[in-house]
Amino acid sequence: MAASSLAPPVARLQDVHLRYGKTVALRGITLDIPAGGMVGLIGPDGVGKSSLLSLLSGARAVQQGQIRALDGDMRSKAHRDRVCPRIAYMPQGLGKNLYPTLSVEENLQFFGRLFGHNAAERSSRIDDLTQSTGLYKFLQRPAGKLSGGMKQKLGLCCALIHDPDLLILDEPTTGVDPLARAQFWDLIQRIRTTRPQMSVLVATAYMDEAQRFDWLVAMDDGQILATGTPAELLARTDTQSLEAAFIALLPEAKKRDHAEVVIPPLQADDADIAIEAQDLTMRFGDFVAVDHVNFRIRRGEIFGFLGSNGCGKSTTMKMLTGLMPASEGQAWLFGKAVNPNDIATRKRVGYMSQAFSLYGELTVEQNLVLHARLFHVPEAEVPARVQAMMERFGLTQERHDLPDKLPLGLRQRLSLAVAMVHRPELLILDEPTSGVDPVARDQFWRLLVELSRRDRVTIFISTHFMNEAARCDRMSMMHAGKVLDSDTPAALTAKRGAATLEEAFIGYLVQASGEAAPQLDAKKEAVFADTASTSATNASDNLDTSAQDAPVSAVSAAPARFSLQRLWSYLWRESLELQRDPVRATLALVGSLVLMVVIGFGISMDVEDLKFAVLDRDQSTLSQSYTQSLSGSRYFIEQPPLTSYEDLDRRMKSGAIALAIEIPPGFGRDVLRGSPVAIGAWFDGAMPQRGETIKGYVQGMHQHWLAQQVRERMGVQMGSQVAIETRFRYNPDVKSLPAMVPAVIPMLLLMFPAMLTALAVVREKELGSIVNLYVTPVTRTEFLLGKQLPYVALALLNYLLMCALAVFAFGVPMTGSFIALTLAAVLFAIIATGMGLLASAITRSQIAAMFFAMLGTLIPATQFSGLTDPVSSLEGAGRWIGEIYPATHMFAISRGVFSKALGLHDLASAYVPLLLAIPIIMGIAIWALPKQEK
Repeated sequence: MAASSLAPPVARLQDVHLRYGKTVALRGITLDIPAGGMVGLIGPDGVGKSSLLSLLSGARAVQQGQIRALDGDMRSKAHRDRVCPRIAYMPQGLGKNLYPTLSVEENLQFFGRLFGHNAAERSSRIDDLTQSTGLYKFLQRPAGKLSGGMKQKLGLCCALIHDPDLLILDEPTTGVDPLARAQFWDLIQRIRTTRPQMSVLVATAYMDEAQRFDWLVAMDDGQILATGTPAELLARTDTQSLEAAFIALLPEAKKRDHAEVVIPPLQADDADIAIEAQDLTMRFGDFVAVDHVNFRIRRGEIFGFLGSNGCGKSTTMKMLTGLMPASEGQAWLFGKAVNPNDIATRKRVGYMSQAFSLYGELTVEQNLVLHARLFHVPEAEVPARVQAMMERFGLTQERHDLPDKLPLGLRQRLSLAVAMVHRPELLILDEPTSGVDPVARDQFWRLLVELSRRDRVTIFISTHFMNEAARCDRMSMMHAGKVLDSDTPAALTAKRGAATLEEAFIGYLVQASGEAAPQLDAKKEAVFADTASTSATNASDNLDTSAQDAPVSAVSAAPARFSLQRLWSYLWRESLELQRDPVRATLALVGSLVLMVVIGFGISMDVEDLKFAVLDRDQSTLSQSYTQSLSGSRYFIEQPPLTSYEDLDRRMKSGAIALAIEIPPGFGRDVLRGSPVAIGAWFDGAMPQRGETIKGYVQGMHQHWLAQQVRERMGVQMGSQVAIETRFRYNPDVKSLPAMVPAVIPMLLLMFPAMLTALAVVREKELGSIVNLYVTPVTRTEFLLGKQLPYVALALLNYLLMCALAVFAFGVPMTGSFIALTLAAVLFAIIATGMGLLASAITRSQIAAMFFAMLGTLIPATQFSGLTDPVSSLEGAGRWIGEIYPATHMFAISRGVFSKALGLHDLASAYVPLLLAIPIIMGIAIWALPKQEK
């Protein structure tokens, strides 16, 4: 399906296929996309529009087929690097390519640096873009606090900051109110006026806005249905709107049961009120989200709720259902005041969110059964009620399927069935048809009409589709927490003197907000005025003229292989996010200090103050002397004597004693006679190492007591002429604290920076901003180093705090070279953060990244690196891991500096493994991080 031969293609696809596992996204797409115009991909969610755009932008790797864009093969890395500055890609989702904690200006500064602009040029471009989009007065506002429309404007500014030749917009206005949509397209048109050679490729599910495009590609099920100008598609299908044209282009099997939605007049009693709101107000601190809202909705009425993004629609819905108590005013459901604690009233309400609140691990039938039980449907009625819902909403054949496996239209019907399974009298729908194809949308509306007119269910619906709003019996228009007007769609249109409901809605919002009215699209008016032939001629002429001016094969130099400015851009952005995220900063600094205190004071290898008791069956002078030799030691604390074996067993089980001594009857007599005698010693062996230490203490005490008795009674000195005089160097008191603290510092310096850095990349994968790596000139090395360096600096600050805690709080002196230890800490911090980056590069969720980071740091550091047992005592694989693991050598350096007064020269050999580990770990992390989505 080729475009006009007069228009040289900005991109060409030949037999392109794409799969996600078993799901086929694109099926043999062959397409020439003309240059210099605005080309639209139209169709509902899931037909392959986003996949096609991601392939064209270079964000996704080509699996099968050939794609050429800007006169080069997109399979070629060299070509992608060369044309990257000429392509701008704005992914699907509100602000998906933005960083919410950064301000408007900071986001633009970030993208300006990525594309190599100097400070003066960035400032000039930011001023021009923000003034033309109305964002100038919001330069200091965080992107996360912008409305949906403003986020999309900012995303567009970020995409346009480098003057691209190909602008790719993936559903840029989904979820955005009509005024913001109109302003967005007005902005695009103004930019195209100043840069006529720029090609714009847009995916959209809104058929009305597709009327303004120069050329369209209708898609369904990963295939192309038709191409042409809007007028050509209307003429080909003999229809009056693009939505009708799209339905006509669908395969017969998909449109067989389609019929126009017919809404019978509402027969309702004006006194039978389902919902009433009187001065309903919601405040969050000083911010008024809903400001004295008033309306009445009759039983069985379909009531539309329209408003700008963030105007308070969802908050109002929550107050009406009792999910949120009102700050002021009152609401009534079916004559009863709304009470958040009144479950009976809430059971009369069904709620269907835009996100389809379904349980993905449960089948269709199980979802219905679960929700029936949650709403206390009598157990005997549940099977029949579930069967009735599946039959009514056409889900019988899919009863054993999981929701995620269903087409979007069926999933929508299941969500409606779930909301209706308890037979509510009020149904609240929050943008329920977003992304659904026109046929499924009309089927859904026929179900709503049946519920309203036959079952007398009151339907309260919010939507951004104007053709859906026109189907409502009445509607309210809302802005900044206030209801602007409520009436029938026809009456609201007439009040504004507008040609369409959308024009009337925009007029209301412009009047309320004081913003400038967007320019109407002449081509769209022409289509609706049935001047299709004139529109087609104009579109073809414009496309031909602009395409001839488009330099689609312009030569551009590839970006530098390495740029400090691009690296600095990510370093600067990551530093700002760290400063503005108190949780991460607290975890990095306070968390490690707290854990160091816990480990330093709470985990001790010292075996002192052991509680013991004696079962003395002799009660002689010698037996008491034996007992006193134990109690006189600093290692033992005597407890009340034991009375029996049962007492011994009970107290040892409870932990009251760790040692029991049994002195047999006749002990004193046998010792004086020189007869053999055995003393029983019972140890708590639950902790073998501790038990062995206690055994050594007792044996030493026993030998000392025997020598003392011989000397006192016989005047003979036991022993030989040769004696061993023991001296402990570096830790003369053989205390645990001087041994543990120098090892705890490297362990925490490894664990916490690795865990924090592990979140750095994977968080961008979850939020979607990882696409900036895929479609900007930044390299993987620049990206990872820019993310790593702030965490290295944070780790070194943490290291200094831990050293201060060790010296001043624990009293462990640093006897060696602080410079030597600091140099090792720098190398070790790079290694630790590199391990975190590696964990983040190979995972797709923050939980998995944290798990891998802890698995790769904590276990080897504690088990194989000499924390408690020397590496030389290990065998087999454990010994091999210990020899090569960096923590082993950092432990040696830290202990050498703290305890052995060693310096840089003494520890030189321990630095070599650390230096070798850095390029290995960072190299693997860079290799594991793809520059394209697979």
